[in-house]
Amino acid sequence: MSRDLRFLILADGLFGPETSKTANACIRYTPERVVGIIDATRAGRRAEDVIGFGGDIPVVATLDEGLSLKPNALLVGIAPAGGKLPAEWILLLARAIEHGLAIWNGLHTFVADVPELAALAAKHRVAIHDLRRPPARLDVARGRVRNIDATVVLTVGTDCNIGKMTTQLQILDALREKGIRTSFAATGQTGILIEGRGIAVDAVVADFIAGAAESLVLESAKDSDLVLVEGQGSIIHPSYSGVTYGLMHGSLPHAQVMCAQPSRRAINNCEWVKIPPLPDFIRLSEAALAPLRPAPVIAVALNTFDLDDDAARRAIETTERDTGLPTTDPVRFDPAPIVDAIAVFHEARKAPVSA
Repeated sequence: MSRDLRFLILADGLFGPETSKTANACIRYTPERVVGIIDATRAGRRAEDVIGFGGDIPVVATLDEGLSLKPNALLVGIAPAGGKLPAEWILLLARAIEHGLAIWNGLHTFVADVPELAALAAKHRVAIHDLRRPPARLDVARGRVRNIDATVVLTVGTDCNIGKMTTQLQILDALREKGIRTSFAATGQTGILIEGRGIAVDAVVADFIAGAAESLVLESAKDSDLVLVEGQGSIIHPSYSGVTYGLMHGSLPHAQVMCAQPSRRAINNCEWVKIPPLPDFIRLSEAALAPLRPAPVIAVALNTFDLDDDAARRAIETTERDTGLPTTDPVRFDPAPIVDAIAVFHEARKAPVSA
């Protein structure tokens, strides 16, 4: 992926800590690529004011204002439920293409499949990148991950949008600094945008989700000793558990890192589904993998963005006490407890078995 990208991010009406995952991750991990965010409801503010990071990246009200920032690409920075392209955005995307902006899109609706937009892109020689478009050929999973030497660690979570991708990205460099050849296997549109490769498994036909996960791990393990797999969904989510189980069974992790938000008591948008106490949830997640490969939860990553510092630290202490596992908020505080837990687990796996 070119380092010369200058994204204007479209997040109109939804730019915020929990409602613009793709935009937020791009701003956090590749801020040098972002020139501005379109959101008429927050125009005149800075990214830092809205999501707590991003510095002086401006929020503008319209595409015309954004064009003055000299972008060369428009990124669709939100993923509404179902991943559909709002009809009112088609005109905006058309105007962006007419101004020569490449389109980077993470929705389930592929921009390149909208006839008028595809025709405009061809006319103006503008590239369209539909991040969720899966590879043309995928196989079903066959347990081939059992034959690789690399250690596989999967992030799992009590709900969606709770920090599974962010946790892996927060610990990636620290593991590499320890001298462990580590790769990140992106399984969603945002991870693909940041990593530059991967498969959005929620856009894969159900029978091939596990196969997609398997292929990602096999590819990542070619030049790595440790593969961090980006988790998706939750095993109790009534909408998205299918992709969760597909990832678990296809990637066959050796270990799991549990992601949770202390203040969240029920599944978002499904308040009738209560989240079990974390020790119980950990046992459920371990049991889900046990028949295929034992994969203990070895650390907990908390998302404490909505707590003050004192409450966040108390939540971490409580979680450590209740689960007996190393715990931290890897964004807010030092990710070292998770990094160290993975490094110790990895080295133990590699240690020769004494006679």
